[in-house]
Amino acid sequence: MDDTGGGINPYQPDGDPRSATVTFVTTEHFTLQGARSSTISESTGRASVFLQAVSGGLIALGLVASAARTGAAFYTFGLILLPTLAFVGLATFHRVLQSGTEDLGYARRIAHLRDYYFEHAPDVAGYLPSRPEQLPDPGVGIRLWQQFVTTAGMVAVITAVLSGSAAGLLAAVVSGRSLVAALVAGVVVAAAALTGLMRYQNSAWIRGTAASLFPDAEAGPR
Repeated sequence: MDDTGGGINPYQPDGDPRSATVTFVTTEHFTLQGARSSTISESTGRASVFLQAVSGGLIALGLVASAARTGAAFYTFGLILLPTLAFVGLATFHRVLQSGTEDLGYARRIAHLRDYYFEHAPDVAGYLPSRPEQLPDPGVGIRLWQQFVTTAGMVAVITAVLSGSAAGLLAAVVSGRSLVAALVAGVVVAAAALTGLMRYQNSAWIRGTAASLFPDAEAGPR
């Protein structure tokens, strides 16, 4: 027993960590790495399903346009299809962003465990990098261009285009098929949607980098 809290001392008398402690830390590292793989696989799967839905929907819209020659059937089908695809994109964006921030949390915890390795086995410092990867700075978020190359950013761009297309189609119907009205409405809605989604993504990354690794410990005993 230790002299501070009555817990079990994780170190042997010579100062080295106990074998049980090393086993636990190694197992935790392996578990976190597996959890990271799961989040990446889920994000990839969700994005693939979304892209397949968009591809199939646009092909169907093209067939309707060929058959109806941009008549009432085309506008009706488009005004049903495009908002539906935009909604699917919004749901996909939200989930892949959640998976991305979860992956960030796992990466931060792995980096914290690696500090334990370097502290108790400094002789490996010359063979391993001090960090497994470059993590975003706490409370800063990610760079503007980096926001577009994430899975959530890619889904956000496609969702914004779908939203703008739906708005442009609606504006064309309301204005009597005016090309100018359709272009203005489409560009404005797409730009507003993309800006809002990117800002939301960046704020989520800021929260993720600033979140505590041990929220239960900071909350204290109940």
